[in-house]
Amino acid sequence: MRTARPQPAGPPVSAAVARVRSSGLDAGVALAGWLGLVALGRALVVPLNDSDPFVHVANAPLVGRYYPSTTWLIVPPLLLGASAIAWAPALAERLPFRRLLLAAGLAAFAWPFLLAMSDGAQRVIDPLVTRYELLHDVPFAITQQHFLATFTALGAGYDFHVHAHPPLLLMLFMGLHEIGLVGGWPAAVLVIGVGALAAPAAVIAVRALAGEGLARAAAPFLVFAPAAVWIGTTADAFYMGLAAVGIALFAVAATRAPDNLADALALGGGLALGAALFTSYGIVPLGLIVLAIAVHRRAWRELALAAAGVVAVFLAFFARGFSWFDGLETARQLQLAGVYEHRPYLEFLVASPAAFALALGPAVAVGLARLRKHGAWLLCGAALAGILFADLSGYARGETERVWLPFAPWLLLAAGAASATARGRQGWLAVQVMAALTLQWTAKGPW
Repeated sequence: MRTARPQPAGPPVSAAVARVRSSGLDAGVALAGWLGLVALGRALVVPLNDSDPFVHVANAPLVGRYYPSTTWLIVPPLLLGASAIAWAPALAERLPFRRLLLAAGLAAFAWPFLLAMSDGAQRVIDPLVTRYELLHDVPFAITQQHFLATFTALGAGYDFHVHAHPPLLLMLFMGLHEIGLVGGWPAAVLVIGVGALAAPAAVIAVRALAGEGLARAAAPFLVFAPAAVWIGTTADAFYMGLAAVGIALFAVAATRAPDNLADALALGGGLALGAALFTSYGIVPLGLIVLAIAVHRRAWRELALAAAGVVAVFLAFFARGFSWFDGLETARQLQLAGVYEHRPYLEFLVASPAAFALALGPAVAVGLARLRKHGAWLLCGAALAGILFADLSGYARGETERVWLPFAPWLLLAAGAASATARGRQGWLAVQVMAALTLQWTAKGPW
């Protein structure tokens, strides 16, 4: 019988990550690899974008417009970032765990929101209200008497980012519209708010699987990441937060002694993951994280309950006329007949992870190099395998700095192992914060 994993009372972080190697060679090799990937991705995608306007790669980290913001609104995120560098590592080590989760959730909302606000308040909602996004099609979707039953058949009539996804988030926006919460601001608060759940959810999962020391060390990096530049302005943040909650629930269930609460958590995790699958087809590879947890902890009962939760969501949508598998095939065909026809597979096989590497930041590369056999590799390794699967599938070609956000928490946690000392982690957090501010201040894209 599986027994519950004892939870540490909260030892010093330095002791908890003492197994992490911290040689300068590790950091140098990791940084060289990170920079090399980014440089190669840019070298491959820039000529494509310049030679064919239909490639339309607007991901500013690799291709796009570069000019500094001139508004004073960059000051609030600058001050928050400076405060995080000064105090977040110490607070993460000393706060009671529940207060740490609350602080992580609040900061995970404030950081991307202030970054988005740095280009003006309208910039927070602009990416959500363009004619290519879900909100644009809400009025049309509301007029459909059998919305779910006709969603796939009418796929070509919806805008690109609508037919490229399952309909759950669109349905939530329709619900907001029906109760009078119309426009970009309610949608932005919903998206950023759910996205902010990813940080405390990942902290909970890491604590359950790898101990409280690394969970506390990783918390600031889960919040103050370059990925926040896109969490504050894209619907993908919603997908990230919902999936992270599902994985965290399952992780806690898998590390408890079997009881009614463990069963309920596993079933709840499955329901959350099932719902996430109906927001983005790209959630599928995250199932490798759940599978890795189940195999490692031999949590077969919890895996079966989680699977039952996923199946229940599928059946609920199918009963209303929407087939996830038909929707995936239709979205795939429409994508390949559209912009993906101009985005060659091999070049984007490199450019896609290069863009995502910029969203993660260099501290993640260093942390992955230093984790070695640490228990957190259960999450990081499965996330890397999921990204490899997603990349090889070719389903997302470009714009992966936002499309792959659901994988971000499970790699950002590795940055907590970038150094075994509090001062070292403070330095790497400064690198991450400055990377985010630099991207937000200089790189101008549609998100």
